[in-house]
Amino acid sequence: MSAAQTYRSTAARSRARAAVPGRTPASPPWRAAKGVLLLICCLLVIVPFLSIVATSLADNEQVTEAGGFVLWPERPSFAAYSAVLAGGVVTRALAVSVGVTVAGTALALLSSITLAYGLSRPGTFGHRPVLMILLFSLLFTPGVIPSYLLIKQLGLINSYWSLILPTMVNAFNVIVLRAFFMGLPRELLDAARIDGANALQILRRIVVPLSRAAIAVVGLFYAVSFWNAFFNAMLYMNESESWPMQLVLRTYVVNNAAIGAGEVSVAGAALPPSYALQAAILVLSIVPIVVVYPFLQRHLRKGVMIGAVKG
Repeated sequence: MSAAQTYRSTAARSRARAAVPGRTPASPPWRAAKGVLLLICCLLVIVPFLSIVATSLADNEQVTEAGGFVLWPERPSFAAYSAVLAGGVVTRALAVSVGVTVAGTALALLSSITLAYGLSRPGTFGHRPVLMILLFSLLFTPGVIPSYLLIKQLGLINSYWSLILPTMVNAFNVIVLRAFFMGLPRELLDAARIDGANALQILRRIVVPLSRAAIAVVGLFYAVSFWNAFFNAMLYMNESESWPMQLVLRTYVVNNAAIGAGEVSVAGAALPPSYALQAAILVLSIVPIVVVYPFLQRHLRKGVMIGAVKG
């Protein structure tokens, strides 16, 4: 095919797409305006992130001259990261956050999947009362004082279970999974039941493999929620050695308080500026989620379409 024929074919396809009923081609000024708006939105997200990373790598002189807002480190240095990781408080907090996130996400997915599957099957014992209780919890949440008294009566103060159990089941996530399970072909489940599979086998071998996109999205919601949680730790964890990463971050950044006596120091070197230390802790707190996200992106693209209108 010649270049002229290729051009005519491409132009014909473009005219055909433009001739679709109800679709009018956007004018060049409108496309340019949308491009500028999209660029502005991207810059609003990217520039603060780059500034935090650059500030964490900048030296004392540059941070002081820039007033704490650095866009490009002229003399990159890892002194702030060395100072933050030297004392062991941040590394211990990272280990606590990773453990709570992994264990909490696994338990939350297990409980949410089983509960959503039970509520998606009509005729299940206690189907309607449990569903009503679940919907009721979306409208009315327990207060801080009743929650604290309950955790105290259960003996979970200063226990990592106090960071997992209160938020282990999220009603919204359960409803999302239930809606996805109800959309699965019922004939497939009935065929498995006729072949002798019980409810647990159907859930493990058919429902879960077909629902990986929805489970990945809900799992990401749970993981981000457990990782970013600090309020429960502030209420229930009285010992600083058991604090998760986000509470350490809040204590140092918001309150501008030292993490511990002698914890933030570099032997034989000047202490980095407070802005660099804060930026370094902030970068360390978001790296795990940034690392995990690409592995779930493929499922996330499918899962965000849950509930969309099919046509």
